[in-house]
Amino acid sequence: MGSELGIDPIAIDVGRLLQHSAASLYSHLVTRPTGRAVRLAIEAQLSATSRTSLSMIDLSEVAVIDFSCADEVVAKLLMRFLQEDRPGDALFVFRGLDVGHHEPIEAVLERQTLLMVTEGSDGQCGLLGTRSDEEQHAWSVLESRGRIDTTEVASVFPSEIHRHALDELVLRRVAFASPDAGGYHALSTLLRDAHA
Repeated sequence: MGSELGIDPIAIDVGRLLQHSAASLYSHLVTRPTGRAVRLAIEAQLSATSRTSLSMIDLSEVAVIDFSCADEVVAKLLMRFLQEDRPGDALFVFRGLDVGHHEPIEAVLERQTLLMVTEGSDGQCGLLGTRSDEEQHAWSVLESRGRIDTTEVASVFPSEIHRHALDELVLRRVAFASPDAGGYHALSTLLRDAHA
């Protein structure tokens, strides 16, 4: 279904980018210049497609990430693709986060009021960052259903506040609304469909 919706899946291994970076030969994201080099490499990869990309950002080979690199690689990347003049149209799912990654990433997300989708080692997706209770509810319902057709929205979300929250999730790029096929799609469903 991903291709039917005009979405290109792109896998980005941050550990591999880090190893090929001139700034570092290690699996540690601990300086701002290193983080910036990795983010620019990701942006270059994403700008190569003219379609919407669903980018799986894999941090599993990154042993250490500090606050400056969490800011460069995660927060600035997300912010760049929220802007009107973004280099491409990209959605993100982050995987391979371990306990040591959570504190710096969550801190920079909260500072910038950003939100991201994460995929755990069990394949289940969750949200990390700032969100309202209504956004969490709307995301959880969409995640459990996978897709909500436009004609179903009012019955699934009788409350206007939850319908508004669903649209906010699309604007915050943690859910996808298809302009052609209609309906709302969980990013986890798009990932599964892209690899089916």
